[in-house]
Amino acid sequence: MKTKTTRWKISDELWSKIEPLLPVPVNPHPRGGGKKRVPYRKVMNGILFVLKTGCQWKSLDATGICSGSTAHLRFQEWQRAGVFLQFWQKGLLEYDDLHGIEWKWQSMDGAMTKAPLGGEKNGRKPDRSGQKRR
Repeated sequence: MKTKTTRWKISDELWSKIEPLLPVPVNPHPRGGGKKRVPYRKVMNGILFVLKTGCQWKSLDATGICSGSTAHLRFQEWQRAGVFLQFWQKGLLEYDDLHGIEWKWQSMDGAMTKAPLGGEKNGRKPDRSGQKRR
């Protein structure tokens, strides 16, 4: 039986695509000491859990996936290194190979007009000019 956090684990196939994008860790200690890093796959499981569920980083502590502070630290580090951008680009190109993307025509989702049933504005303007200061 799968536990709640087991279903959030990265598959071997997906990990084989993510792992080469991750920067090689550099040990800042002069003699190579310091605390051993949490395995990158475990940390990425935590990051993807937060991104998927929208929970707070510290909520990861209760899941047993990894520490929220470690996941957030690596997320920031990998964001600066461009890992997520590269992963998105590779995924987009792979999707293009499998299903095709119409590159000549693209649009952004957005509202260019008023809501059809939105009605007229019938209240005071939100500039709060009618309020007195204390």
